[in-house]
Amino acid sequence: MLIWLVELSDRFQFFNLFRYITFRSGAAVFTSALIVFLFGPRIIAALRLRQGKGQPIRADGPQTHFKKAGTPTMGGLMILAGIIGSALLWADLSNAYVVATLLVTLGFGAIGFYDDYLKVTKQSDKGFSGRRRLFFEFVIAGVAVAFMMYAANLASIDGATLGSALTFPFFKDFVIDLGWFFIPFGAFVIVAAGNSVNLTDGLDGLATVPVMIAAGSFALIAYVVGNTVFATYLQINYVPGTGELVVLLSAVIGACMGFLWFNAPPAAIFMGDTGSLALGGLIGSVAVATKHEIVMAIICGLFVLEALSVIIQVAVFRRTKRRVFLMAPIHHHFEKLGWTESQVVIRFWIISFGLALIGLSTLKLR
Repeated sequence: MLIWLVELSDRFQFFNLFRYITFRSGAAVFTSALIVFLFGPRIIAALRLRQGKGQPIRADGPQTHFKKAGTPTMGGLMILAGIIGSALLWADLSNAYVVATLLVTLGFGAIGFYDDYLKVTKQSDKGFSGRRRLFFEFVIAGVAVAFMMYAANLASIDGATLGSALTFPFFKDFVIDLGWFFIPFGAFVIVAAGNSVNLTDGLDGLATVPVMIAAGSFALIAYVVGNTVFATYLQINYVPGTGELVVLLSAVIGACMGFLWFNAPPAAIFMGDTGSLALGGLIGSVAVATKHEIVMAIICGLFVLEALSVIIQVAVFRRTKRRVFLMAPIHHHFEKLGWTESQVVIRFWIISFGLALIGLSTLKLR
């Protein structure tokens, strides 16, 4: 679709608009949101009919969650439909970073879908085997990172290869070349991002808005990293081709906007692992592509906090048989303390927004 529009631009001046990333990004937001709005009700009705009892509720969870019994899951299908549909129309599918990011998004989405399917059919909160799930996630992420490494080295300027480089915020010249070790490192970043978002998705709208905030932040990062003028001015590493990821991230924002309409309390549908794994993997892939893996830990600090709360809870309980938190992930801890669901969600949104501002400040503080 995009190639056809670009060919038209050679004949008609009006179609030159389709060459600009900013125009296509705006169109991507509108298109993905429209797709979710139009097809969302049909998808929800179909899932409700097929799933019957809907997503099983954790037996040890807050009592207020039991009223959500019967709500269908796999709402990530709506988000993925919006992202893929919009990407097919507006993104440059010949761009290596777009292809690699879509590979992770669809691959992680498929793993999440299978996990949701097992939970619904077995009516249990235990889905796909943890080890097998992580194995497939690392394979998909590893392939994507290797592809991005090759693309970055192929587009290297003056012999400077950034494909296997690890950059650091606040330092303009401090770069460590990890060599082939960058593949497992990058895969870890992507897998960690996917599972962190997955752990955060426990309350209506809790993960959706922080994902939109992260997508917006990385859209700005991808734009300046992929633009030689801005990258030089900000003294950050220029990675040719990453600017096209702005279109894909814009599609994420639009799809999440559409999904939030149906996921707002009381939720008509849950995102499920189908959506949370896919969205987290997408954000992680963009962080690896733009060489802002460490900055991602700041911008996505809320997701990191959620994941750490689970790791700490499990590690301490296995060693001492005592719990650090009343319940993990940490958003349930605050529910147990007496916060209402809306208080937890909105306050966590505020924290996410603040962390994103801190992360973006690293672009200038060099």
